[in-house]
Amino acid sequence: MAKVKITQTGSPIRRDPSQRKTLIGLGLNKRHRTVELEDTPEVRGMIRKVQHMVQVEG
Repeated sequence: MAKVKITQTGSPIRRDPSQRKTLIGLGLNKRHRTVELEDTPEVRGMIRKVQHMVQVEG
């Protein structure tokens, strides 16, 4: 299956608690951290929820 590379670019400070938990669910917790995950519909939905705080490659 394809992989997607996600880098956190924004801070979760003063954001909705559910967005903060979504970042943690993606494996991100600090700016400029990068994770590589399987490209599934679930991951795409999580990315869509925090799209203003992440950068996606692949």
